[in-house]
Amino acid sequence: MESSIILTNEQIHNKTRRIAYQIYEDNCKEKEIIIAGINGNGYVFAQKISNFILEISDLKVTLCEVFIDKKKPLNEISTSLKPVDYKNKSLILADDVLNSGTTLIYGIKHFLEVPLKRFNTAVLVDRNHKKYPVKADYKGISLSTSMHEHISVIFEAKNSFAILE
Repeated sequence: MESSIILTNEQIHNKTRRIAYQIYEDNCKEKEIIIAGINGNGYVFAQKISNFILEISDLKVTLCEVFIDKKKPLNEISTSLKPVDYKNKSLILADDVLNSGTTLIYGIKHFLEVPLKRFNTAVLVDRNHKKYPVKADYKGISLSTSMHEHISVIFEAKNSFAILE
């Protein structure tokens, strides 16, 4: 099976920076925001967004890792923060690729159990194959693919990229 690069390191850098600016614009009146990344690449993406927000603003950014079993999303979901740490705050749930929406919808469900001031989602790649009524409020790229194709995001220190296989 042939694979092709759909996002280069520079494109990922630029799209992540743009998402950070959008998040800042929507939350500029806040004192603190929570960037919650789904374990694995979602958390790495959340860290990158957080770094850009810290560069461009004086917002306090708190990172939160969301632990979801992607193969069995009905299993218990936990986070690196206690619910009191994000209660009544603006929270952005981040993941690298929005495929069917399963991981994101269960992540959203977890956070709906605590009152939040504002809730948004961010993804680097939106594949447009949703099984659930979930959308990305901030997205790097929308890409219509076939169900047989797979998108992988590889985050490396100096050379990150996304491939379509």
